[in-house]
Amino acid sequence: MLVLLIVITVLVALRIYTILPDSRSRPSRVRKKTKTDKCSIAVFLGSGGHTAEALTLVSALDFQRYTPRTYVVSEGDILSTRKAAELEKSKCCDKAEGRYRVLVVPRARRVHQHLLTTPPTALLSLLSSIYHVVIEPLMFKKTVFADLLLLNGPGTCVVLCIAVYANKFFGLPTPRIIYVESFARVKRLSLSGRLLKPFVDRFIVQWPELLQPGGREEYHGWLV
Repeated sequence: MLVLLIVITVLVALRIYTILPDSRSRPSRVRKKTKTDKCSIAVFLGSGGHTAEALTLVSALDFQRYTPRTYVVSEGDILSTRKAAELEKSKCCDKAEGRYRVLVVPRARRVHQHLLTTPPTALLSLLSSIYHVVIEPLMFKKTVFADLLLLNGPGTCVVLCIAVYANKFFGLPTPRIIYVESFARVKRLSLSGRLLKPFVDRFIVQWPELLQPGGREEYHGWLV
């Protein structure tokens, strides 16, 4: 029994290694898009300043090309939902161009929540994310949850990344993941950023002080 458990653990670890962004043997199930192709995008709105930064990034996109759009918000975050609707209204006059939806997932960890009570809420958030990212596309015969997933923290975005890797693990089409570190992070990465840096396709920082020699960070100046 112990030997079987060890074998399974090793196989799972090897599979995860092969689907990491830096792995040369990872499968590529998503066709590269040209500048004229439509690109569906999902963006996590982490509330407060995170929402403001994420929506600033999205507002710079061509909404006719980046469509449909999915905004993922934490349960109870009414303000982020309203801000997303306001952005859509300001950018889209034609309903055909303004295709978007809002997905609500439970918070992985509430503000000031004790660490001992976090695992159950994180698990609930993960199950909800897996439903939206993995199960729902299969039920409605969609090819993928989104072509691109944009993250900038906080904690709930970690479970979204895990849900994407559940798709990758079984060889299903998955979105590319871009993580943009918060503008407020000048000298040290956020906890979400440190956790997700090895797993996202592109990791973008907004301050040169965060660049590491030989690291995966990209710096393109201030984005928000």
